[in-house]
Amino acid sequence: MSLKIVKRHNTNNLYIRGTIRGTSVCESTGTSDPTRAEEFRAKREAELWTESIYGKKATVTFAHAVAAYLEAEERSETTKFHLRRLLNYFGTTRLIEIAQPQLDDAYRKILRDGIAASSATKMRGVLTPLRAVLEFAAIRQWCDRPAFDTPRIQRGRTTYLKPAEVRRLIDAAAPHLKPLLTFLVGTGVRMSEALDLEWKDVDLRGKQAVVWQKQGNERRLELVPVVMEALKALPHRHGHVFRPVQIRRRFKGADPERIIGERYHNNGRTSGGQIKSGWAAACRKAKLPGKFRVWIPKGETTERRVFVPDITPHDLRHTWATWHYCLHKDLLRLKDEGGWSTINMVTRYAKQMSIVYIAEVKEFISSYK
Repeated sequence: MSLKIVKRHNTNNLYIRGTIRGTSVCESTGTSDPTRAEEFRAKREAELWTESIYGKKATVTFAHAVAAYLEAEERSETTKFHLRRLLNYFGTTRLIEIAQPQLDDAYRKILRDGIAASSATKMRGVLTPLRAVLEFAAIRQWCDRPAFDTPRIQRGRTTYLKPAEVRRLIDAAAPHLKPLLTFLVGTGVRMSEALDLEWKDVDLRGKQAVVWQKQGNERRLELVPVVMEALKALPHRHGHVFRPVQIRRRFKGADPERIIGERYHNNGRTSGGQIKSGWAAACRKAKLPGKFRVWIPKGETTERRVFVPDITPHDLRHTWATWHYCLHKDLLRLKDEGGWSTINMVTRYAKQMSIVYIAEVKEFISSYK
């Protein structure tokens, strides 16, 4: 029996009703327009007929899988950012139609450098979130397990700073960034964990704080003296601990004003994109390595120059781990206090720094003047 378009009481939307291979169907078309309702009926009838013969694998779309994936549990803002871009590209493509050729096309369309993008960019921006959705769908038997070529990522050199470089960096930073950078290098937390920290999770008297890792695990921090000094110097004791500051003029010629925000918002960037400008300025003033990006904006004739540091705020986590191992030579303790799941992860972060720096590290940790 084919589906028919019917009217229902108390609604302007038209419905489809009928039976497909023994299964009763009663669904809203989402429209009161007979022409559009008929288009919906024809498409839906074909989908249900195909599904009744070949199963859901033949009909479930990427859009449906993404919606279910997001409903299943809370996802990070970065994950949502990447999924939006994938959704704009794949849309209602059926899951069974997504294979290696479609992945290669996604690289070309989604990424700025297309197929020539770095392996790390391909993994982060396309393959990892796509694979996560398809794995989620495969568990529900909406598609087969995904099988894609994985780009080879050449492991880069893990960067860390020495105590004198950290001092120069913090000295060169804007006033509102100094406490944040001190907190990052003094605790080893990720940028997102620091920016999400609220005062209700800070115990100044007990010299402890609690942050929540991206996996949802609680991590308790022991606050060293340099971090305690930075936190005590902050003027507020409610809401988010670290807050953005913008310098604005209400009108041309007016004196600049410092506008303090309520909190930093995750904008989908990684490696400290929330403080990108302030970080670059501090690195340049501290004479840390980097290069100038020079270009002429479209429609302009004046050349622009922006300093791009070789290091990122996430390298302060590398620095904390390196200092920790230099002081204690205890990988298990470092794994526990750094919130890593495996020793292999710890060895990627903690590097061998000469013991000649131990005194400088201790001096920094004990008090930063």
